[in-house]
Amino acid sequence: MEKQHILAQLFVRESEKQTLISKEDLDFDALHRSDFETWKDGKRDIELVDVAGTHWMKTCTGGYITEVIFHADGTLNEYRLFDRFKTKGNWSLKSGVLHVVIFKGENCYEFAVIGNASVNIHSAVEYKNSELHSYLKLAQIK
Repeated sequence: MEKQHILAQLFVRESEKQTLISKEDLDFDALHRSDFETWKDGKRDIELVDVAGTHWMKTCTGGYITEVIFHADGTLNEYRLFDRFKTKGNWSLKSGVLHVVIFKGENCYEFAVIGNASVNIHSAVEYKNSELHSYLKLAQIK
């Protein structure tokens, strides 16, 4: 997904509307450009040093909390925080956006993380099996 679409989708969720909308339903003309640009000024590119060899906490609107370990080779392991159930996936960086794919059984979870400029708590919109699924917050653990 193109970075501008990812940003617009997160803007709609993080603005006063607090609604998740699919990338297909985005209406760029309806975005308040000045509000969008102000919001975007609070974001930053994620860099390789932020990800490779690091641990992050991931939470979603459903209340699930996991630890994600991003390995330098582009793979990852995700563990549920309390019972340590393990899943695997992969990650990549494209234009300052962290793209993640995680496989849990027959399900495939995909999300693209946009960095926050002021604190290391970032956000994403998650898709499960290509369907809009959840809003995520991810925090780098250092």
